[in-house]
Amino acid sequence: MSAVAGAVPARRIGIDVGGTNALGVAVGPDGKIIAQEQRQTPRGADSLAPLLDVLVGLSESLGYSAGPENSLGIGVPGLVTRGGVLRAAPNLDGVANFEIGRLISERLGGDVHVDNDGTCAAVAEWKLGAAEGVDNMILITLGTGIGGGMVANGAVVRGHNGFAGEFGHMVVDPNGPPCPCGRRGCWERYASGSGLAMLARNAAAGNGLQRVVRDAGGDPQAVRGEHVQSAAREGDPEALAVVDEFARWVALGLSNLTNALDPETIILGGGLADGSDLYLDPIKKWYHELLYQADLRPLPHVKFAEWGALAGAVGAALLPTLSPAERSDTSA
Repeated sequence: MSAVAGAVPARRIGIDVGGTNALGVAVGPDGKIIAQEQRQTPRGADSLAPLLDVLVGLSESLGYSAGPENSLGIGVPGLVTRGGVLRAAPNLDGVANFEIGRLISERLGGDVHVDNDGTCAAVAEWKLGAAEGVDNMILITLGTGIGGGMVANGAVVRGHNGFAGEFGHMVVDPNGPPCPCGRRGCWERYASGSGLAMLARNAAAGNGLQRVVRDAGGDPQAVRGEHVQSAAREGDPEALAVVDEFARWVALGLSNLTNALDPETIILGGGLADGSDLYLDPIKKWYHELLYQADLRPLPHVKFAEWGALAGAVGAALLPTLSPAERSDTSA
């Protein structure tokens, strides 16, 4: 992976706030990670102050101090305004209208760059990863939920308010299971890590998925995605069937996004990138079957992210290096 062109700070700190953990990295001038650390994300109605403490602590632990040689970027899940305010975060209980950039800047000094975590991951893959040199791309993060980011004509697409890229909350089944966002049948209910676990638990009902249930300690409700992955890698047919069903749900969302946006490249990232060997072929199979006029159009390249689960943190670290044109900073 190449370094960012041009003059860059000596140490860029990036933090990706997930529903389970906050991952921080320090990126050197050559674009390589020189330090990383992870801490648990506080949850609950009174989580704002503890979350702020975690982010400040991570930044300091990774070597951030205000000054011309350092920068700090933070990626957060949910609706992030162009001014760096987290309006809503369905997977972070109790977090709303959180002026994260201002509050951290008051404690640490310097400018704090804040954006959606999916947008950050897209920046990492666009600048230093699987979509380097591509002017039109979509990144989908498959983690606790689903996030995303877009680049169109060489600029990050952020939308009028900064809320673009909330792909996980496209409704794919109006009668589907409840989503933390308050609606039903969102894409992330099926095509995320929690979605994979849900599909597996559904398959385990009625004495199904016996190998996976055994690996989960005998309790079908304890089945998680990693249990499915492990059994599928060893050729268990029931686990492979769950993987195929999961791939179909992923491909359904990808086909909808392709019909709307016509990207050159689609990158799949997030925690589930660790299972790329299991998922990529069935996703491509279903994608070709579900996509409008797939045989009569150039198909976007579909591949997994090079940065994997680190993409959000690395992209957050790169936010300060983007030009105003690349960030599409046309309004406050």
